[in-house]
Amino acid sequence: MTGPIVRPRRLRQNAAMRRLVAETRLDPAQLVLPMFVADGIDVPHPISSMPGVVQHTMDSLRAAAADAVDAGVGGLMLFGVPQESDKDGDGSVGDAPDGILNRALTALRADLGDTTVLMADTCLDEFTDHGHCGVIDGRGLVDNDATLERYRSLAVAQARAGAHVVGPSGMMDGQVAAIRDALDADGFSDTAILAYTAKYASAFYGPFREAVGSSLTGDRRTYQQDPANRLESARELLADLDEGADMVMVKPAMSYLDIVRDVADRTDAPVAAYQVSGEYAMMSAAAERGWIDFDAAVDESVLSIARAGASIILTYAAPQVARRLAARD
Repeated sequence: MTGPIVRPRRLRQNAAMRRLVAETRLDPAQLVLPMFVADGIDVPHPISSMPGVVQHTMDSLRAAAADAVDAGVGGLMLFGVPQESDKDGDGSVGDAPDGILNRALTALRADLGDTTVLMADTCLDEFTDHGHCGVIDGRGLVDNDATLERYRSLAVAQARAGAHVVGPSGMMDGQVAAIRDALDADGFSDTAILAYTAKYASAFYGPFREAVGSSLTGDRRTYQQDPANRLESARELLADLDEGADMVMVKPAMSYLDIVRDVADRTDAPVAAYQVSGEYAMMSAAAERGWIDFDAAVDESVLSIARAGASIILTYAAPQVARRLAARD
């Protein structure tokens, strides 16, 4: 006698069956919306390479943040865009109480309280006149230890302004330990750290440079990870966890799903992945040409990131995805 015929299609026969046996499930609360707020503008400024995404004014930021929270999005990641005249070599506007990012954090914390998780990008690149993520030394290189001192100050300023989570994204050695020490010393022991554990020197960051008005010339390959390397992420993960990271992140997401899986397999800490500007822009551009269905492509891409092991997903389409998820329930 032959054995029973295996028919996997029985479990695909209708939407209700597929929903019942789905292995990966998404919830709106897993989504984080990155947002840009710019100083010195009177109306939201569209970002040409990221259709539907803008540099916000303070008023439009508050409205869009409230809308995202209403959609069920679990968190907001803020990036500040200062006026060009406010940039300098040390990125001093980044930790100034009246700097655009800290003003925005204060406003959103007053508006939203603890109804969402308010995150801040803890880096210098938006605020420096050279566009690098750290302090430049006399040789024109990023000085790791001098940069750590700036990160300490940035993190404390962001916590004081209302951030629940600070996100050091510069890939400096020892950045998590330095920030944890500074936060604890200043009375912010409850402020969490989302470590950018595996941030690769990627070609997919181009639209982001427009979004933050980056002054960068050259590249960041001396401190961001080489796309050729996989095991290096495991060493970065161990270091970040040892230094006190509460959550860890892989960036970009879609081109580094193997890294997301590796990191998720090696830790029980929450794992985030960032669907970056270039990944979003590619889907937008293809949709504008009628080549793909944008909503379906975004939903599938976010599901793939979760399937790879991420429990937190940063995407510029977070409110739209969240509302579609809610509608399906």
